[in-house]
Amino acid sequence: MGPLAGIKVVEIGAIGPAPVAGMLLADLGAEVILIERKDGNLLANLSKQRSDIAKTPFNRGKKSIVLDLKEPKSIKTALELISRSDALIEGFRPGVMERLGLGPDECLTTNPQLVYGRVTGWGQGGPLAKAAGHDLNYIALSGALFHSGHKDESPFAPPTYVGDVGGGAFMLTLGVVSALLHVKAGGQGQVIDAAITDGAATMSALLLSLQHMGLWSNNRADNILDSAAPWYDTYECADGKYVTIGALEPQFYQVLINLLGLGDDPEFTNQMDRRMWPSAKRKMGQVFRSKTRAEWCEVLEGTDACFAPVLNFEEARLHPHNVARKTFINPDGVLQAAPAPRFSSTALTIQSPPPVCGEHTEEILDMLNTSR
Repeated sequence: MGPLAGIKVVEIGAIGPAPVAGMLLADLGAEVILIERKDGNLLANLSKQRSDIAKTPFNRGKKSIVLDLKEPKSIKTALELISRSDALIEGFRPGVMERLGLGPDECLTTNPQLVYGRVTGWGQGGPLAKAAGHDLNYIALSGALFHSGHKDESPFAPPTYVGDVGGGAFMLTLGVVSALLHVKAGGQGQVIDAAITDGAATMSALLLSLQHMGLWSNNRADNILDSAAPWYDTYECADGKYVTIGALEPQFYQVLINLLGLGDDPEFTNQMDRRMWPSAKRKMGQVFRSKTRAEWCEVLEGTDACFAPVLNFEEARLHPHNVARKTFINPDGVLQAAPAPRFSSTALTIQSPPPVCGEHTEEILDMLNTSR
């Protein structure tokens, strides 16, 4: 069992970061009960088949109960569940839970030691708190989007990774676990305001540190880690596939240029000569286009050139390193990442496959009735 075995969490069904946070808590061993609407959620309605929602990895390890939270009886049932739980997580706009009668005041009155986790894009307060938005908007406002993309191109970031998952789900999970430790030490329950804008800004600590050290400018694609340098970027290969290199340290840079056959080229003599970067990048691009991605893997993979191929999910699943570490799993034909991180004495396992909406309704209601 994971390190959170014995912890009980109520998740109010939503989209975005909250379901991922629920998955992380379940992966860590917590019992997560998901309260869903009868008609499912937006993702279920967008899906071609309603049964597809049962294939969503972010619901793995959870139990599902259907409640109509517009009905007083269902609110009473929800509060009963919350009174027996250690934490609650929700991902609605500010004020929604209060209007339902499940806000922090009601829940913490019912259970003073409850950890009440809230994740939103803009946060519970501030001028934008009640405005609609999504991942891309939040990371744009926080500064996290600005340095993505190549020079003279529009900024672009991987969908959901930086905002919903990194700035939202992981920060909410960290907040919940930290507050649970506070309660375990004798403290009271409390409310966690996890804003994606705050979380994404926090993730900029390294770049802000570089900026304060004079090693990072406010110009996009002008720095050592944002595609300006020829030795830190993605390159297209002969077959139209891509590879990455990140040879930041001088010794790794030397390995790279030697393996590329550029060790004697004067344009590559001084790694930090910015005047040479544009022409060196063009030349390096020509070199990478001379072989396929697989051929470059034969030359560079496993060396200190700081290299990796750009893989899609299916390719990543089959890569020998990921196979060796069992990074991906495929239960019932549903590709997903295995639980992480890894613990030496409390190994993580998936408690159960994603439930069909309402699958455990009767079981949970029976549990509440028989244990009163």
